[in-house]
Amino acid sequence: MTHPKRSSIFRTLAAFAASAALLAGCGSTDSDSGSDAAGGADAGEDTAGAMVTVPKLTGIAWFNRMEEGVNEYADDSGNNAYYQGSSEADAAAQVKVLEDLIASEVGALCVTPFQPDAVEQTLKKAQDAGIVVVTHEAPTIKNADYDVEAFHNADYGVNLMDLLAKEMGEEGEYALMVGSLSSTTHMEWVEAAKKHQEEKYPNMTQVGDIIETSDDSQKAYEKMQELLSAYPNLKGVQGSASTDVVGVGQAVEEAGLQDTIAVVGTSTPKDTKALLESGAIDVIQFWDPGKAAYAQNVIAKLLMDGETLEDGMDLGVEGYGSITIEDKIIYGDNAWINVTKDNADDYDF
Repeated sequence: MTHPKRSSIFRTLAAFAASAALLAGCGSTDSDSGSDAAGGADAGEDTAGAMVTVPKLTGIAWFNRMEEGVNEYADDSGNNAYYQGSSEADAAAQVKVLEDLIASEVGALCVTPFQPDAVEQTLKKAQDAGIVVVTHEAPTIKNADYDVEAFHNADYGVNLMDLLAKEMGEEGEYALMVGSLSSTTHMEWVEAAKKHQEEKYPNMTQVGDIIETSDDSQKAYEKMQELLSAYPNLKGVQGSASTDVVGVGQAVEEAGLQDTIAVVGTSTPKDTKALLESGAIDVIQFWDPGKAAYAQNVIAKLLMDGETLEDGMDLGVEGYGSITIEDKIIYGDNAWINVTKDNADDYDF
């Protein structure tokens, strides 16, 4: 994620906070060591004023990549920034992490909410305590200074549907999956996809309701088995959580339906490489969560220093070289990435 513009942004940041002591950031290993929390400050380290990135959950490739972005930001900037979250795909578990961090008097929270509505009161508590709050994947959030999005979510969902339609030959039955029905971004993707399908692909039909998987590949696998039983003519699935297409692809592969059912959705090359190669997954689409986390931290530091964000500002990280601000939403300038078996080896996450 090295970017030639970073040196300039950090010279600027240093000028804003020249008198501040620089504290080394630290991160976590991939293992939770039996704890619900992952990452965080070393024992005895002062967390007051720290910048903490809280993911939906820890221990999956998507958020491991986010942690890498946080660690890189800490290394590049010298600021006390780290990553901490729960290993449970559960809104209450995320709230507990946030409550503990608020009690520790951190300076900023960079949060990807598991369920945005479930963290509203807690984020308000953080703001009332003077803590900067920058969210990601939560464009409708109320109690945050800013929300960071890599792109407009409706466009992302439309492109996923175009990919699915191409793989399905623009006809047949398909299903839609989300990690949570309360996930704003996931719902915006599938709603935009559904609308686009109805307008552009009239010979395609959604079966059943939108399926909730709790960001769990095993649940996605089980839901796909149910779909195969209930809809023997199923021709496609669009997944939203990074784990959705993994579970779906496993079920498709076990059933020997690689050439019959199209599978597309958001995920990482690391999670899907083998299933892409077997044909059980056709295409994945994603943005770099590490770069999104990096951008969140840059924004949080600017706000902590009392600076004003402006349209066109360069945050010094690829994909956010000329941001667009609409109300409290900051959009990056990077397009999403599409990966098939042919280019999966180009990515190491």
